[in-house]
Amino acid sequence: MTGVIVLVVVLAVATVVGLVVQRRAGRVRASASVDTSDTSGWALAHVTPDPDDRVLLLQLSSPICTPCRQTAVQLTALAERPGLRHVEVDIADEPEVAARLHVMRTPTTIAFARDGRELLRVSGVPRRQELLDALDTELVDHR
Repeated sequence: MTGVIVLVVVLAVATVVGLVVQRRAGRVRASASVDTSDTSGWALAHVTPDPDDRVLLLQLSSPICTPCRQTAVQLTALAERPGLRHVEVDIADEPEVAARLHVMRTPTTIAFARDGRELLRVSGVPRRQELLDALDTELVDHR
């Protein structure tokens, strides 16, 4: 009988943890206090901003990640907006990028301002409108 009770409790805890993780996926979070002063996201993505680029959406992906494909499609479409640039980095090919940015999950999208400041992070498939709202102040000159 004790084994059954333990099993039920473990399943209940696992279900709650799963629901919490699922609910948090795709939410925009203000920039963590990650030190990227020595290397900006632009440098890690191996790109130089064009004159009109205001924000880099750096997507960290892995080859076996199904949500990464969804994220790539969504961010590529968003990058058609003036001022936004999307670059996808495969962490299987460049694991040092994930280590430098303290990324533990794919997909993770990190937005960087033109000056290299980290603006925000999204783990999972971003919520389109929430992401655009969070980037609004950086893109205000491009309306």
